[in-house]
Amino acid sequence: MAARPGRSYRSASIATSSPSTRSPATGTCDRCASFVQSTVSRRRGGRRVPAACRPDPAGLAGATSPATQVRAASHVPAVARRLLNFQPVSTRRLTRDRVEIARFRVTVLDGPHDPGPVESATDEITVGSAPGQLLRLRDACVSRHHCVIKVGDEGLICEDLGSTNGTYVAGRRVTSVQLEPGDTITVGGTVLAVELLGDSYIEPLSKRDRFGRVLGRSVAMRRLFSMLERVASSDATILLEGETGTGKSALAEAIHECSRRAGRPFVVVDCGALPATLLESELFGHERGAFTGAVEQRIGLFESASGGTVLLDEIGELPLDLQPKLLRTLERRVIRRVGASREVPVDVRLIAATHRDLRRAVNQNAFRADLWYRLNTVRAVLPPLRERRDDIAMLVATFYAELAGDPGASPPVELVRLMMRGSWKGNVRELRSAVERALVGAPAVEQEADAASELDMTFRAAKQRATSNWEKQYLSELLPAHDGNVSRAARAARMDRGHLSELARRYGLTSPDDAPVDAQDDDTAA
Repeated sequence: MAARPGRSYRSASIATSSPSTRSPATGTCDRCASFVQSTVSRRRGGRRVPAACRPDPAGLAGATSPATQVRAASHVPAVARRLLNFQPVSTRRLTRDRVEIARFRVTVLDGPHDPGPVESATDEITVGSAPGQLLRLRDACVSRHHCVIKVGDEGLICEDLGSTNGTYVAGRRVTSVQLEPGDTITVGGTVLAVELLGDSYIEPLSKRDRFGRVLGRSVAMRRLFSMLERVASSDATILLEGETGTGKSALAEAIHECSRRAGRPFVVVDCGALPATLLESELFGHERGAFTGAVEQRIGLFESASGGTVLLDEIGELPLDLQPKLLRTLERRVIRRVGASREVPVDVRLIAATHRDLRRAVNQNAFRADLWYRLNTVRAVLPPLRERRDDIAMLVATFYAELAGDPGASPPVELVRLMMRGSWKGNVRELRSAVERALVGAPAVEQEADAASELDMTFRAAKQRATSNWEKQYLSELLPAHDGNVSRAARAARMDRGHLSELARRYGLTSPDDAPVDAQDDDTAA
């Protein structure tokens, strides 16, 4: 492929190399494989970047003198110059009933295929070679689901999705990283630039703090509730993703209760708990004599749930040989019992749940791409408890009253503070168990919280948790000292009033529906 004028972001030898093919044995492209073979002896602790994937930002590989750098920079496209001069800005702005999320653009700087710039319509842009990717690249070194670029709390994040050849940011292979000004992203033989746009899109926040039995006042949960309020009444297939213990089954049941199928059967199938032979019979039923031991006809769960909802829990564990049969059921709304020659129509809504990222499973050929496309009609991700620590106090209070059998019971302040210290790898399920142990006087709670120290977390997560805890403690003393008056408290703390108000709402120190109390300000009162 000939190098394109004005788009040189890699060395000429890479830009003019012949198209690559994938090795049948390894699944990697031939030029990536040959590079790895030729550089094994030069590795120094860490994986080397394949030649086809090695970024050379702004084409400055050999530019050592200032004059050379100026000449090279003159060929940098305008979008890249904006990227290199990019200054971080806030990516999210919270108000009482909505969140404004910054929009961004991803542009191909160099590579075998340029589909044109892609601008975000939600808070993420997926990158890969498969149909359905927002930025679809025809690059032999790019996996079907290669990476995702998304809006985080403090900036843009790039996350690899288990790609074959890896995702590189500023020349380093990454799994998940926050983008810094000037970073370029290399996927396969393609170099990408990301820039924040000057506008944002508005996403409504739910006014409720629970959806069925699932609780949450944090922004992440209120965004999730808002989306589910819009889709629950439809028959759309929903894919629930989240770590173990985040409440996927409870959320699926709540969706069923909010749908037009409420009152009809809600059937749960754990795809990881049954062997493949038994699972097929459980789902689709079987005829008499279909196999040894089938002494009578059996109706499957899809038929028994007629008019209702079927939850396929741990859908990522569904055996590959059963996936085409499930896909046919979803597309044609029919099932065929084991040993039967005719199909039976079924009327069910499907909700699937998994603790795995199915896009990674597709890349690893552990899950069929066509079934994933069909399941991914509506994708809802339940955040882990460590990413919504604002909800812990509410959850502890709710569990404490429920387990004590007294709606008016309140947990001791020391217990809430102890629970706030935990990292809760088991999420809500583990937190509930810890509260129950505290009620019966088990001593393991404090030991468990101490064990879940900052060393179990990344540096960024530990720093964020410590900052959040300090901010909440500071504001919980600052606001009462000024009779809850936000303006006076902001002046005393020498901070922006709007920022203080937002932090107070974030930490539950004021109700989301409370109006500012500036009318009581001594300096402005009549």
